[in-house]
Amino acid sequence: MVEVVGEGERFTISSESRTKTSASPKVRRPESGRIPTMGVTPKIAPSMLSSDFSNLASEAKRMLDFGADWLHMDIMDGHFVPNLTIGAPVIESLRKHTKAYLDCHLMVTNPVDYVEPMGKAGASGFTFHVEVSKDNWQELIGRIKSKGMRPGVALKPGTPIEEVYPLIDSENPVEMVLVMTVEPGFGGQKFMPEMMDKVRALRKKYPSLDIEVDGGLGPSTIDMAASAGANCIVAGSSVFGAPEPAAVISLMRKSVSENQEKC
Repeated sequence: MVEVVGEGERFTISSESRTKTSASPKVRRPESGRIPTMGVTPKIAPSMLSSDFSNLASEAKRMLDFGADWLHMDIMDGHFVPNLTIGAPVIESLRKHTKAYLDCHLMVTNPVDYVEPMGKAGASGFTFHVEVSKDNWQELIGRIKSKGMRPGVALKPGTPIEEVYPLIDSENPVEMVLVMTVEPGFGGQKFMPEMMDKVRALRKKYPSLDIEVDGGLGPSTIDMAASAGANCIVAGSSVFGAPEPAAVISLMRKSVSENQEKC
């Protein structure tokens, strides 16, 4: 049994669910570049906000070697959310060291201003918030796709799920919905199980949609998210703070896979 730290609790993972690790672990290789696997497949995306930013390239490689599919990048402007994190220059620097899918979540007030620089920097996915794009989302989606990025839309816990439906039903739709399971802007918050009603509604209405969840995901909450229909899992402290991150990533992938098979 392995003890795993996750979101303020400790858990044990049996040997059957562990992924073997070593000094140079050989785990399932992630997707790369800007062409993600489409459809409802498990995509585990460690949040690089929880990484050691002084060693970002090595941290990214470490997560990919441990079996991560995507790398989740949190871009905050200090306005839409109180915190200020990274921008296009950091994405560009990291892109020089990895071909991984960079899943960029834009917690910013004016996402349209970020499209060109993020595209040039090498972002793979560009997820903007519906709360700040009600007047120009069609133009925004078009610009994102024109720069070779995959568009996604995110919503805060207090935003009704119905507000993203027009963006999915559009002739030029978003390709992923990110349901925030904590308030955006800070890491290490407690998972909000009531947000799973949004995930269930999305999965019922859009069976083949990529549905991402972000906030408080770890061994104690993954089954709730996966059973509701989420297939893209963002996890920060539960992965980076674990003695064996590969075991946590493997556990989350197993939960998503098993629950998708039931659908």
